[in-house]
Amino acid sequence: MTQSLALIFPGQGSQQVGMLRELAERYSVVRTTFDEASEALGYDLWHVVQEGPDEALNATACTQPALLTSSVAIWRVWQELEGPRPHMMAGHSLGEYSAMVCSGALSFAEGVRLVRLRGEAMQAAVPQGVGAMAAVLGLDDAAVEAACRDAAENGVVAAVNYNSPGQVVIAGHQAAVDRAIVLCQEAGAKRAMPLPVSVPSHCELMRPAAEQLESAMESVEFRLPRYSVYQNVNAEVPQSVAALRQGLVEQLYRPVRWTDCVNAMAADGAGVFVECGPGKVLTGLNKRIQRQAKGLAVNDPDTLTAALELSREALDVQEP
Repeated sequence: MTQSLALIFPGQGSQQVGMLRELAERYSVVRTTFDEASEALGYDLWHVVQEGPDEALNATACTQPALLTSSVAIWRVWQELEGPRPHMMAGHSLGEYSAMVCSGALSFAEGVRLVRLRGEAMQAAVPQGVGAMAAVLGLDDAAVEAACRDAAENGVVAAVNYNSPGQVVIAGHQAAVDRAIVLCQEAGAKRAMPLPVSVPSHCELMRPAAEQLESAMESVEFRLPRYSVYQNVNAEVPQSVAALRQGLVEQLYRPVRWTDCVNAMAADGAGVFVECGPGKVLTGLNKRIQRQAKGLAVNDPDTLTAALELSREALDVQEP
């Protein structure tokens, strides 16, 4: 049976110095894409991505444009090689902006500038050391949510990334997150550990950043995407530009429902998931969400070739 293709795009944490170097040596469109981003940003993004240092690339206002540009570059190579046409797209957190650009909902230059502002607004919303995030493994969603409610006291802590069954990320005030870690451990979590991040993403502490982002979006042109894009906040495809914008704004302070997004795409026919970006975080998560689905991450010439072959075979597409 012919299956549908879903392209998925990673978020922060997948970046690494030197990413896409081999792909750029083989396909000139990669460097061209980074040159476009550099022009929009006013600095040499490719140099930071290739030379670092890590601290420069990991600064959230640089990480977000770098990951978006990487994903767009891979998508452009995919198109250049006449890879199978996707039926749907989704991205995790920052990756949702990559999906919007690749689906035609947002221009590349505006997308790059918007995610830089998003990163700056997120960093400014919560002073360093005030917020925290932690990963909870081996505990069901309801138990994690209950631990967060009990740990909040006068602070903020909530489940913010539903990444796969048994893997939830929490975020909020440092002290509240610390309390929630202990309660999750007591409730039977296999592991509950702090994450090395400077921003407590997708919780109520990000509302000031969301307001800033919403204001910036007023001057940005959005269109309905040419492919179905499943949004993080509700795992649904927006039916209007207004709903699309609202989903991007709310995404900053509401949970990323990645498990629901993958299940929704599978229910709508997705049987092949190709991750466009450095690393393979989403491909690993998806194996735990939809075990029967096929998936590969694309970030170098070898994985690109493998993903093209897998997609054409599964989708019954003839080689160009």
